[in-house]
Amino acid sequence: MKRPTPTLFLGDPNSREIEAALNAILAPAFELKVLRESGTLESDLQEQFGETITRDRPALIFQIASPDVASSARLLMLIRAVTDLPVVVINDGGPPEDMIQLLRAGADDFITTPLQAKDVLPRAWRFSPLATRPRAARSRPALRHLIGESELFIEQVQKIPQIAACEANVLISGETGTGKELYARAIHYSSPRAGRPFMPVNCGAIPADLVENELFGHERGAFTSAVSLQTGLIEEANGGTLFLDEIDCLPAFAQVKLLRFLQEKEYRPLGSARLRRADVRVIAASNVNLEEAVGNGTVRRDLFYRLNIISLTLMPLRERPEDILLLARHFLEKYAREMDKEPPELELEAVEILLNHIWPGNIRELEHAIERATVLCQQNRIRTEDLVSGLPALAARQSLQQAKAKQIARFEKNYIQSLLQACRGNISKAARVAQKNRRAFWQLIQKHQIDVESFRPRTS
Repeated sequence: MKRPTPTLFLGDPNSREIEAALNAILAPAFELKVLRESGTLESDLQEQFGETITRDRPALIFQIASPDVASSARLLMLIRAVTDLPVVVINDGGPPEDMIQLLRAGADDFITTPLQAKDVLPRAWRFSPLATRPRAARSRPALRHLIGESELFIEQVQKIPQIAACEANVLISGETGTGKELYARAIHYSSPRAGRPFMPVNCGAIPADLVENELFGHERGAFTSAVSLQTGLIEEANGGTLFLDEIDCLPAFAQVKLLRFLQEKEYRPLGSARLRRADVRVIAASNVNLEEAVGNGTVRRDLFYRLNIISLTLMPLRERPEDILLLARHFLEKYAREMDKEPPELELEAVEILLNHIWPGNIRELEHAIERATVLCQQNRIRTEDLVSGLPALAARQSLQQAKAKQIARFEKNYIQSLLQACRGNISKAARVAQKNRRAFWQLIQKHQIDVESFRPRTS
């Protein structure tokens, strides 16, 4: 597996605990690189910083705010002299006024400690080039349905034009839901056969006694109920591509006939006395290990070799975590269009769920989860509940402590909003009512991303 997207952490010897927490939250979608300041001269630090940027090419930078805000501002200026990468400042107990000063000095955003995934991950995603970079797959119309920006994905997509240009049979392997038919269509519509039929066949969905008839067709009178001639799928795909999904489900006798067709491009319909020819390219797919299927006798060895001239193995979604939110946003836009509504926004906790779920059903499971959430969401925002209701495996993993923490967070946010409403946005007054010091109360406001200005009286 290729490395996750790099991010850079600017800290000091006293920030190892924050570094460890940040690293735990960002993995596996982001890889944390560390550069420490330890009284180094600014010229030396700038040189080290430039070398680190060139070597690791991080997507964004996390900077610890030091107690001396002027020192942090100088470091920001140093960063801006070397790169225009986004900078997220980590506030470890400093006053809110310091953050305002650092935002003015060039920081793109800030987060407060203790670090939480629901605060860190959305910012890491939002400021990563993956969120805004043009999708490489869309540079060709035939590839527009293949969505992703991870290195694994791009490597696979880059092979498609080469595969499409030849006539060799293709075997696509991958877990269920990884998009095998989408890749087969991309190969077909990138090939010289694009103007001819693409014929998908699910071998597992055809009853064993009808497989031969479906593939090769029959003549009138070939059997009792054959009152008219029927063309088979191979003839219908003539000049184009035949996609045989779940090839491991094909009965043994049908495998023999298919093998002959692959070798000679000839076949005989049921009840016919003569051979027919068809110019068809075959792409097969399976979600099982076909070499093991050959070993246990489910798939003929000679058929496997004939199909496996070019092989393409699709990675499961859990091995390309950088693409999860990109795919989620694609599906949000797709189903919002179908429902004639604005694409809903993902709440921070919903983003955390998407990134932490292992997606055993891969892209198909993600698509269905997003479709369901788009239907169920209220006020055009997708909440934790909208996603978890359709992900039993995720809901089952929720401990009592996790469920309790979410309810407490919801109460906390509602309570603070009610106080701010009663105190007309006066933070000091609301903090006194809550019997908390102003700094701690401000951190709660930041934690729940509450807009204080919306509670203050409007001035004409």
